[in-house]
Amino acid sequence: MGCLTRASGRVEVASDAQTTLDTVNAPRVVREGGTPLRVAWRVLRRYPILPAFIVAVLIIAAVFAPWLARHDPLVGKLRDQDRPPIWQESSPISGKEPLWEYPLGTDPLGRDMLSRIIWGARYSMLIASVVLISGAVGGTILGLIAGYFGGIYDEILMRMVDLTLGVPFILVALATVVVFGSSMLLIIALLILFSWSGFARQVRAETLRLKASDYVALAVVAGASARRIISKHVLPGVVNTVLVIASLNIGQLILTEATLSFLGVGIPKPRPAWGSMVAEGRDYIDTSYWMALFPGLAIFAVVFAMNFLGDWIRDRLDPRLRQL
Repeated sequence: MGCLTRASGRVEVASDAQTTLDTVNAPRVVREGGTPLRVAWRVLRRYPILPAFIVAVLIIAAVFAPWLARHDPLVGKLRDQDRPPIWQESSPISGKEPLWEYPLGTDPLGRDMLSRIIWGARYSMLIASVVLISGAVGGTILGLIAGYFGGIYDEILMRMVDLTLGVPFILVALATVVVFGSSMLLIIALLILFSWSGFARQVRAETLRLKASDYVALAVVAGASARRIISKHVLPGVVNTVLVIASLNIGQLILTEATLSFLGVGIPKPRPAWGSMVAEGRDYIDTSYWMALFPGLAIFAVVFAMNFLGDWIRDRLDPRLRQL
């Protein structure tokens, strides 16, 4: 090929170095190569595309329920009762044929199942969001106080945590509803009362670790107040922990609300709740299976997606797990 000049040698070396650098900085999926199917499989394993899609559908259904639902979830037409889903030929009980107006069929009162599931998503997300925000904020504040100040504050708050974790929630909910009656505000209050303890315990542990760090000790020596140290130095260090706990708890909150509704102590009827829809459909499971199947699938899909998304967020925020 001939002898290269010194300048061209530098160009060639620089070009090789740039190529190597580009290869190192390229995404892992691209570097590994493979067929498009294998690349797509690696992407699906690396990123929570399906769970994120399910969560996005849930949020859209919850926010735009009045526009997405074609029928009133509380009002039905008796002439359209017991309509099967559109892929089934006819109902085994009434013999009625499906209608495209009701893609997932109707219940014995002629109410559209799809509209009720959409509105059920709205109620589930409303309760889960309010409870999660309240529990996260309250638990974080109490955990910071217990971990940083210690002493009597730590003792009292941790005994309160032990109390909430030791009392059976379902039993308390049943007894409370019997005494005060069923209402959405009561269910939200009960869930908040039992949801802050997980945040408080984890935040306290992180605060104890951060409290012993050098930069917090330097802030104390510099004369910073406890309020400033907590807000500027300790709180940023526990944010990742709070986000992970919140992402893992939201699916559990939705499942708990569905369980209470299934037992008849959750969202009061006739408001559509996934748990109460499953409870209503269990009496028709052998004939009108769609009444219990579709709300049950909605609960399963949302809880699965939330738990999977929470695991992914934990792996991404934890430096030790991020390298695996």
